[in-house]
Amino acid sequence: MKPFMDDDFLLSNETAVRLYHDFAKDMPIIDYHCHLSPQQIFENTSFTNLTEAWLYGDHYKWRALRANGVEERYVTGGEGVSDYDRFAAWAGTVPQTIGNPLYQWSHLELRRYFGVEELINENNAQAIWDQVGAKLATGGYKARDLIQMSNVEVICTTDDPVDSLEYHIAIKGLDDFNVQVLPSFRPDKALEINRPTFLEWVGKLGASASASINSYDELLEALKARVAFFNEVGCKVSDHALDYVAYAETTKAAASAIFAKALNGETVSLDEEKQYKTYTLLFLGRLYAKHGWAMQFHINAARNNSTRMFGKLGPDTGFDSINDSAVAYPLAKLLDALDSDDALPKTIVYSLNAKDNDVLGSIIGSFQGGGVPGKIQLGSAWWFNDTKNGMLDQMNALANLGLLSRFVGMLTDSRSFLSYTRHEYFRRLLCNLLGEWVENGEAPHDMELLGNMVQNISYRNAKAYFGF
Repeated sequence: MKPFMDDDFLLSNETAVRLYHDFAKDMPIIDYHCHLSPQQIFENTSFTNLTEAWLYGDHYKWRALRANGVEERYVTGGEGVSDYDRFAAWAGTVPQTIGNPLYQWSHLELRRYFGVEELINENNAQAIWDQVGAKLATGGYKARDLIQMSNVEVICTTDDPVDSLEYHIAIKGLDDFNVQVLPSFRPDKALEINRPTFLEWVGKLGASASASINSYDELLEALKARVAFFNEVGCKVSDHALDYVAYAETTKAAASAIFAKALNGETVSLDEEKQYKTYTLLFLGRLYAKHGWAMQFHINAARNNSTRMFGKLGPDTGFDSINDSAVAYPLAKLLDALDSDDALPKTIVYSLNAKDNDVLGSIIGSFQGGGVPGKIQLGSAWWFNDTKNGMLDQMNALANLGLLSRFVGMLTDSRSFLSYTRHEYFRRLLCNLLGEWVENGEAPHDMELLGNMVQNISYRNAKAYFGF
């Protein structure tokens, strides 16, 4: 019987052990998609207690707390509930999460950052709280400290086109912080023409671009100006949350008329929404290709399922799920429309629904080329899929249908500065997968070949792909 989470955790054979410890373990991290706050990074936010560092904003843990019967005020905070009360509720929940990656992640985070080796539970909650609190009080565990402790080289945050990027610019001027913190262009609000906040956001976009937006042409010019600004600040990647993939044959004139309807407060039908989204997304894709950016599509999330809790807490609070919309036809048509004009940028496609892995893996093979290794990527296991099974399923699908060796690897997709242990988790699984192939005679016992592959997937592929 192996001990829980020893040095060879998740490594089931000698080849895997060597691959991880000799090749993967010490590689730098490129976190090319996350939701960290650039303001917190610049201001070097300090955490007064473990709840602030660990539980604020972490809807993975919030979902587990609710499933364990914990009252909402202990989950997201409420009157008369202290940060210790919230931590104690989590400490009592952790033992119930065995089988969920949260159990292993939680212990990895406590061990790697704070040296806590005990198995967390309600009986030792106070002792762990005090032990971590004493370390936080030393001042050596601020936001930038945690990033540097994790051996992070590049961070790409997620940023609205109207953002000033003032903190990204300010971070460049720090003398004691050599991590690149770059913006990512996330123009979801430009596409969601039927959201109640659409017109308000269009006004903000105009202000950010120092322009009035009274027509579709002016909208596109404002987006073009913001892409150029993001590029000046160092942006290398865009990101789109496509809860469903829209594709409809259309013209600029049709998209202009649909935008005019929205400006006038008229109802936009679903068919019109698809036309508007298609034309706008293709316009943006051509801009990304011009600037050499990578384009990310995050597909098939069903968001804010609980209307009641959305009204109380707003978005990104743990009430989302996996969607099952069709992706094959519309995604292939979108990529083909750009490819036909020789304007298809490097693209990473993710689906929250693991049933789409083979579909996406086959689609990306249709658009590779241009001398760019892995130009079109099957994105890493994301959100509900960044589990052991989810990561292995994604890597196996990519290996079966494309080139796992050209994969750009893991990301955190997190709002927590303690989430970089997910890269360790991923690297261990990668090394074990390759080790199993060797042990089964399915891959050669060539440590130079496989070690180089592991280091490429862990770090070098992403660095080259994004041009950091």
